[in-house]
Amino acid sequence: MSITLTDQNTQTLRTAAWGVVSLMAAAGADGSAHKVATAASIALTSATGPVGHVVTKAPKGLNGKTTAALADEVLPALTASMSLLNEQDLAEADNFRRTVLVAVEAAVQARKGAPSPILAEMVRKITQALDAA
Repeated sequence: MSITLTDQNTQTLRTAAWGVVSLMAAAGADGSAHKVATAASIALTSATGPVGHVVTKAPKGLNGKTTAALADEVLPALTASMSLLNEQDLAEADNFRRTVLVAVEAAVQARKGAPSPILAEMVRKITQALDAA
């Protein structure tokens, strides 16, 4: 089965995936934000399949001026993305979920030492949003 995405669907998937990069960078902003964002970005641009074709490009217009505002946009987009993909193709839903979680893990590993409590909490929120669909 293949997926059919409208322009709005594509924007939602990109907002969700690239928003995760921004959330992880904000949560790891102890001097490692650049490393965190770079590692997560590489993970997204390495994605494959239909999801990989969509998330390889960053969205226009992520509007979060604060971490809270960004989370208000990104976390619902994660849930909406999973719902959309679950309706169309379970394999691509799984691909999207794994792609996002690989980006999260890459971001966590980009830090030296154990993840901070802030970063660990952001991982929990992202995972919860993915699983809410």
